[in-house]
Amino acid sequence: MSFGGPQWPQEPQQQGQQGHQGYGYPPQPGPYGQQQQPWPPPRGGDGTPDWGALADASAAGSRRRRRLLVGGGVLAAVVVGALVATAVVATNKKNDEAKTGGPTPTGAVTTTSSPTPAPTFSSVAPPPPPDPKDYITDPKKDKAPLTAEGLFPGRKLTMYGRPYKKGATSSTTNCASVTQGGLGAVLQGNGCQKLVRATYVRDGVAVTVGVAVFPSEKAALAAKKQASGGVAPLAGAGVGNFCHATVCLRRSNSVGRYAYFTQAGFTNGTKVTQKDTPVFRASDDLGTFAFNQIYARGKSQAKAAASAPPR
Repeated sequence: MSFGGPQWPQEPQQQGQQGHQGYGYPPQPGPYGQQQQPWPPPRGGDGTPDWGALADASAAGSRRRRRLLVGGGVLAAVVVGALVATAVVATNKKNDEAKTGGPTPTGAVTTTSSPTPAPTFSSVAPPPPPDPKDYITDPKKDKAPLTAEGLFPGRKLTMYGRPYKKGATSSTTNCASVTQGGLGAVLQGNGCQKLVRATYVRDGVAVTVGVAVFPSEKAALAAKKQASGGVAPLAGAGVGNFCHATVCLRRSNSVGRYAYFTQAGFTNGTKVTQKDTPVFRASDDLGTFAFNQIYARGKSQAKAAASAPPR
């Protein structure tokens, strides 16, 4: 046993081996420059060198050297691999720069496109659509033809589910000639330009409706307020005389530069009283129809003006 060092296994001395004193025997290097092999070499109990221990120590040193060599080789391979990878990356980067004319961006790659322009809106509001009443009020705009067939088309009309058969129609510029009582003077005094009439009949009640056109809304309104007498009843086309020498229902109204009048009564000449609902209803229906037709005239002209190309 050697003091101050590791235990070494003892082997029997071989026959014919000479013991060495150990002088000049090189020490075995250990890891990190330490002397692993004790010096002088361990000896047996008889003072001769312990050759078995020396052989074991030499083998252990060889194994350590091999491990160091292998580890160093692996480390060198890793370093070389890293250098090669760096070189490849650098080469690719240079190639990309050569193709694109600049350094390749790093990080997340996103495609870019030209910005989509935001919609723009005009700050000028479009003009409002034409008002139909303007076209039945202003003679300069109210240019559509005014005829009996245009105002009273077809052979019949239906109001609120009540059908009326159309009789005779007429149109004249001599407005006073187709009136009764004081209405002729009123129409003439306010400048009536034309008077169009039509008669409708239903269940023994006949109604003549007349539409008169004036040069202005003011004139039409004055004719309505001043109205006395009534429009003359129009017989014919299957409708006999009515409202002669009897009491009939007369009404007047206006819209724009138009005034419209109705005269309703029984076809058999019976006097009309406040209790004769069918006569009042027929007068209301035909007055509403006249108003609708005049306003429709304004709507059609306003629509045509709106769709016309700008001048």
